[in-house]
Amino acid sequence: MAIKESWKSKGYIDEPLQAGMDVRSEIEKLCKEKKAVILAHYYTQGEIQDVAHFVGDSLALARKAAETDAKIIVMCGVHFMAETCKLLSPEKLVLCPDLNAGCSLADSCKAEDLKKFKEQYPGYEVVSYVNTTAAVKALTDVVVTSGNAKKVVESYPQDAKLIFGPDYNLGSYINAQTGRNMVLWHGGCHVHERFSVTSILELKKEHPDAIVLAHPECKGPVLALADVVGSTAVLLDYTIAHPKGEYIVATEEGILHEMCNKCKDARFYPVAPELGEGLSSCACNQCDYMKMNTLAKLYNTLKYEWPVVDVDKDIAADAVKPIKRMLSI
Repeated sequence: MAIKESWKSKGYIDEPLQAGMDVRSEIEKLCKEKKAVILAHYYTQGEIQDVAHFVGDSLALARKAAETDAKIIVMCGVHFMAETCKLLSPEKLVLCPDLNAGCSLADSCKAEDLKKFKEQYPGYEVVSYVNTTAAVKALTDVVVTSGNAKKVVESYPQDAKLIFGPDYNLGSYINAQTGRNMVLWHGGCHVHERFSVTSILELKKEHPDAIVLAHPECKGPVLALADVVGSTAVLLDYTIAHPKGEYIVATEEGILHEMCNKCKDARFYPVAPELGEGLSSCACNQCDYMKMNTLAKLYNTLKYEWPVVDVDKDIAADAVKPIKRMLSI
């Protein structure tokens, strides 16, 4: 991302850490005073999820916030998620605790590059994953989530000419599930791409009755070992429906906080990443961008009503169309 401003440059970051301050109570008080709603993605830190009014996947959160009478939306997630909130709630003030909280998947597909790519495939429609910038959505015909991608793609004729992006693994999975041959953009999530097949096999030996849960952003060999493939919400719902099971989990570890809250009698075993690139054998698959959201930054965001996330009006006018089209399917 081009954004470089941070709380450190503002000098506010240590303010809520002053001795004696109950940060959670202060956050709650500010929300009431300012009529603010806090959204937290499943991949954020547990303490962020615990103070949020709503916890969930990105688009579901944006839709939920749009239904409230809140004047301020604080999206504790990553930057494109805050943009989506602004698209669906243009009249509300949208804040993001750290503008540097980007997304490797969204960053893998720049609007200018997608525009050039589209020119190579005249007559093709673009199906874009919701994990994209507003500028990319503005070049898109219909947006999908990991939960409804199969349904949306199947709404097209079998021989429809489609470009799917930016997640190559999700696109490959949907091609296999639908028998399509969509042209795939070669983008990916740095967290989901590095799950270790070896780790899954070792965990299966140790816990032979455990169900393997995997997000469709994972690579094919990981998905081949999965018993359940689905969005973060789908994986969570599966555990809630089977609250006393054992689970091997191949998605960002932040979801374990909610899984453990909902299923206190279950056992969860996170899949480790492939070794290399400085990772130790005990390393977990974390999204460092999601972990940029902290209670200190959240407090400051509410107090100072900064950083603000806006979307250019012309881009927003085009970017909201593929979202509305998806919702109509």
